[in-house]
Amino acid sequence: MDWKDKRIFLTGASSGIGEGLALALAKRGAVLGLVARREELLDELAAKCEAAGGKARIFPCDVVDPADLQTAADNFIKEFGHIDVLIANAGMGGNDEATRSYEPAAVKRLIEVNLLGAVNAVHSVLPGMLARGSGHLVAISSLAGFRGLPKSAAYSASKAGMTAFFESIRLDMLNKGVDVTIIQPGFIRTPLTSARAHKMPFLMELDDAIPHFLRAIEQKKRFAAFPWQLATIVRAGRLMPGWLYDRFAGRARYRT
Repeated sequence: MDWKDKRIFLTGASSGIGEGLALALAKRGAVLGLVARREELLDELAAKCEAAGGKARIFPCDVVDPADLQTAADNFIKEFGHIDVLIANAGMGGNDEATRSYEPAAVKRLIEVNLLGAVNAVHSVLPGMLARGSGHLVAISSLAGFRGLPKSAAYSASKAGMTAFFESIRLDMLNKGVDVTIIQPGFIRTPLTSARAHKMPFLMELDDAIPHFLRAIEQKKRFAAFPWQLATIVRAGRLMPGWLYDRFAGRARYRT
């Protein structure tokens, strides 16, 4: 896939996976619409992207606000004509006491960001893609969405919902020119995982993970899960009866 001059609208761009994808795509000559809440980090990232050979515009907004996100997408389209690829990456981990204690406000906020933020992003770009008969929606979901994980109720629910949402969209988009890719990574060293005390199985460095994301998008895969070792274990977990899964998954300590 030739990324040069491809118009990419990327949410959650200011750090972690989003920042890594932005820089990798800029090096390939992409035109980037960078969406996140922290304007100062977006400014720094945009400068790096321009220096790397891409074009970048920043849109400081919160993905939970559909009107602000729509305005951002419209302004990007106004300048660059259209959006080729949406990467719905904005997310939070919920690795805090309030979320782990199922406090409604904390759980609500996480689901608003991880799931409804992706819904808002799709709504802001999909009509234009359908009108052109061309486009690509990319969901950055998680292996945590396969089955419930300990101390991860809200996060697992948000990612399971995200996966199902985008898969349903993919079915709705058949023969309409819009591709849908759902990417389900495991543990990647980012600010979201840096505070965890316990060892995370098959932890990937961000620079090692980014090519997996790019390859999945370039090949327009329906699903992409990695690293393969952890993905294999998680897929096997889907086949386990409840009593066996409880015994196996209940010992996990990586969320503490």
